[in-house]
Amino acid sequence: MLKGYCGSCWAFSAVGVLEGLNFNHSGHLVSLSEQNLVDCSTSKYGNEGCDGGLPASAIKYVIDNNGIDGEDDYPYEGVEGTCRYSRLYSKATASGIVRLPYGDEKKLAEAVATVGPISVGIDASGISTYKSGVYAPKHCSHRPNHAVLIVGYDGTKKRIPYWLIKNSWGTSWGDNGYMKLIRNNHNTCGVATMAVYATLH
Repeated sequence: MLKGYCGSCWAFSAVGVLEGLNFNHSGHLVSLSEQNLVDCSTSKYGNEGCDGGLPASAIKYVIDNNGIDGEDDYPYEGVEGTCRYSRLYSKATASGIVRLPYGDEKKLAEAVATVGPISVGIDASGISTYKSGVYAPKHCSHRPNHAVLIVGYDGTKKRIPYWLIKNSWGTSWGDNGYMKLIRNNHNTCGVATMAVYATLH
């Protein structure tokens, strides 16, 4: 889904985590509503709709609300609107948030392998022109300004280790909407600076 001009990357990243959590518990992949978060996880949670927010705060909203609606019932519009959450259409929930240790790529890899998709923030200042290959910038800060989703990683002795990242800029960006970011390279672009995932007990 293309995020367009709405700065809702935080909602897409949080939804990716929640979809993975829901799949792990139910065995069914259900599309959840980013718009639900944009409209409802607002200033009370420190989020500002299309002007930005934090995935952890969005997950906190879902915990407090005891649910998030499905994409089919609450489709993405790319603008802020009135909260229309309905428990009738709730498709998933969460009960806790885990924040991974600052800058610890080893713990991040363990979480990806055992939990599933992990929400992270990166310095995205230089990625708009990324097309393919392993992105290994010479200069990239550890100050995240964009939320994305780590969905996997790779790296053998014969290959450059990388994180497989799903972005929210649509499939025309990058490698069909994905990017490979160099891994185990001193927390490149702050990838392990604010990594979080949700739990369900």
